[in-house]
Amino acid sequence: MDEIELNDLSRDRQSQHSTAPSAPGPVSESVSYWAWAAAAVLVTASTPLLLFPRFLLFLAESNGAERRTTLTALESFLALHTGILLVAMAIALVLNIPSTSDLPVDMKQPRAPGHPLLWPLSGACAIIALISYNTASVGPLSLLLSTGAGVIALWGFWAIMFESSSSISKKTGADKHTSRFLFWNKAAASAQKKQWKKAQAERKQQPHKSI
Repeated sequence: MDEIELNDLSRDRQSQHSTAPSAPGPVSESVSYWAWAAAAVLVTASTPLLLFPRFLLFLAESNGAERRTTLTALESFLALHTGILLVAMAIALVLNIPSTSDLPVDMKQPRAPGHPLLWPLSGACAIIALISYNTASVGPLSLLLSTGAGVIALWGFWAIMFESSSSISKKTGADKHTSRFLFWNKAAASAQKKQWKKAQAERKQQPHKSI
């Protein structure tokens, strides 16, 4: 039996092992229930902060204290942005619920690389930065929050675009952001792919060598 046949057998065993259905365990199911429950609690808590901020005055009212009917500018500002962050955390919890389906491993959709809060928090910080920049009722606090949230959002979007593993070719290992245009870069993804195809074609044309 030659080396190629041995390699084919080993690949077949690996493919059979990888495509075997994975049965969901009680741990993954309990984590899923917890994630859905936590997301529901966060969305419920964020609803009055975003839509009915004056409801907080009713909840915080105590006996004997003077009744207030309006929130201060600072209270409204903090309630709005706290609600946005709570929604972002709820979205992150839902998007990262472990899969309990019986699909083969190869058929499951790969999760986005990076931190689980990367997408939701970057988007939330972008919204916070825009709202804070256009809020002048809280003085320099809006500028400080807008600057900090803007930095987090831009950095997060940069990491999503350029630091994800999807930019690396699974076949050749080359960076897909590189190009051969003008300078004929040999390390570019297109050049590496051509070399890989050429090597595969030459390997198929070689006769089988017996041991």
